[in-house]
Amino acid sequence: MEVTQNAAAKGGEFIIKETDAQSVFTPADFNEEQNMMYQTCLDFVAQEVMPLVERLDNHEEGLMRGLMEKAGQLGLFGVSVPAEYGGLDMDFPTSLRVTEGVGGGHSFPVAFAAHTGIALLPILFFGDEEQKKKYVPGLTDGTLMGAYCLTEPGSGSDALGAKTKAVLNAEGTHYVLNGQKMWITNAGFADVFIVFAQVDGDKFTGFIVEKDAPGLSLGNEEHKMGIKGSSTRQVFLSDCQVPKENVLGEIGKGHLIAFNVLNIGRIKLAAACLGASKMAATLSVKYANERVQFKLPISKFGAIRHKLAQQAIRIYAAESAIYRAGMDIYHKEQELLGEGKSYNEALLGAAREFAVECAILKVEGSEVLDYVVDEGVQVYGGYGFSADYPMDRAYRDSRINRIFEGTNEINRMLAVDMILKKGLKGEIDLMGPAQAVQQELMSIPSMGEVDDSPFAAEKKIIANLKKAILMVAGTAVQKYMNSLAKEQEVLMNIADMAIKTYTAESTLLRVEKEIATKGEEALSRELDMARVYLYDTIDIVEKAGKDAIASMTEGDEQRLLAMGLKRFTKAELFNTKEARRRVAAGLIEANEYMY
Repeated sequence: MEVTQNAAAKGGEFIIKETDAQSVFTPADFNEEQNMMYQTCLDFVAQEVMPLVERLDNHEEGLMRGLMEKAGQLGLFGVSVPAEYGGLDMDFPTSLRVTEGVGGGHSFPVAFAAHTGIALLPILFFGDEEQKKKYVPGLTDGTLMGAYCLTEPGSGSDALGAKTKAVLNAEGTHYVLNGQKMWITNAGFADVFIVFAQVDGDKFTGFIVEKDAPGLSLGNEEHKMGIKGSSTRQVFLSDCQVPKENVLGEIGKGHLIAFNVLNIGRIKLAAACLGASKMAATLSVKYANERVQFKLPISKFGAIRHKLAQQAIRIYAAESAIYRAGMDIYHKEQELLGEGKSYNEALLGAAREFAVECAILKVEGSEVLDYVVDEGVQVYGGYGFSADYPMDRAYRDSRINRIFEGTNEINRMLAVDMILKKGLKGEIDLMGPAQAVQQELMSIPSMGEVDDSPFAAEKKIIANLKKAILMVAGTAVQKYMNSLAKEQEVLMNIADMAIKTYTAESTLLRVEKEIATKGEEALSRELDMARVYLYDTIDIVEKAGKDAIASMTEGDEQRLLAMGLKRFTKAELFNTKEARRRVAAGLIEANEYMY
């Protein structure tokens, strides 16, 4: 893929460095082949999935598996699988695009993502050659289906607290597994289960368990709030016999499998949420144009236009951040391959490098979808609350995404923790910029030279928001030191500041890059969206910063930090009403989400 490479980028470094717009990847950079793959996914969802959603929700026997097999035959499971195992061997941004393409299919993308991500990738990345040859081709072409068994009744976010045990039998031929797994997606039709258990009571280890293994049984389908069409069951292991050849990776190293695969899963979940958001936004626009009240389509009213525009703004911003990070991961992967790393080591290492961004995007993507479907129900009014209209299912299906792949609370705290650890290890220089911010707080603000370059005002705001993050995070580290992990409210404040700033910057970079080739007139509404999102971000950063400062400090120190925060969140007033109206006008004219 021909793009301007930014090989020097490091995960989490966005907080202390300015990024060149020409170095970021945007959806406009996708080539014809990638766009055809995306269109194939959209067509598959529209033609194969959507006519069956009611039947899928009723768990009609064999229906979901049949759809999954068709997707496998189309090559959608093997986008990023090496050709030697039957895959298409395409790059990481393409796999994100495919995930986005199926994202609007309600329960289908849940089954799809579980299979192609947390079920297939552990074997591809951590399996030995025999395991890969035995299972990966079938998982790639859809003749085998996979599931991932990590969560237990007593261990959710605390995955390493799993109680399932594995003991080697006297003959040394099989491990005997005993335990219970719950919330297992695809369990009802899976052929292969990735199961985590404690060997000898304390060695967290992965296993490949086939559905016919003696001692493996399933519970009934769970009754869920949403994603009803996906199979979700408990998996029981009662003296379950697993050949020792089916140990996945090393004994006691199961955490490497679980956590590394989750990094990829998080950004892919954001991509799936993006696809679902676009679908829901299009439904909202179409209904607003059709629904007449007071002799006018409701799309004529300002309150509705605000909703339609804000849906689009948040979708466009999330999309900008997702594909920026996706290409950063790809560049890092290529860099590691160039250093002689294997395919597995390179992609996992790249995802680990950008684990901060993956966590950020999981939060942003899932919360954007929740916002979009919630406002979608509101646009539909009373019909939005009816199960006979599409927003009912979209609203219920969206809610799980803030829990999947680690709750949003866990991901917020992880993002901040990982950034701070990178700083402590010297992987990124947080100390220097943080000290510079402290010195700036003690100095008199200077007017400086007037910068009239394109986007100078917006870039200054972004730079100041990053200073606010460094100021608050630096104060938290000084105050709490090793006990910072216990101050979850403060960590969440810092995370909100970082998430919104990263997304706002990504949106601005995307617009700046595309304006350079297409001109400002062609991107006028996209520029409106970038500016509205940035203006909203200022308020979010200020509120989160104030909450953190008030909880950590008092007296003169508090006053100094509050003044600094006010300085760093200062901006000229911007007419968001008119900007949103212009954004909404584009949607209403197109009768769909089209940005």
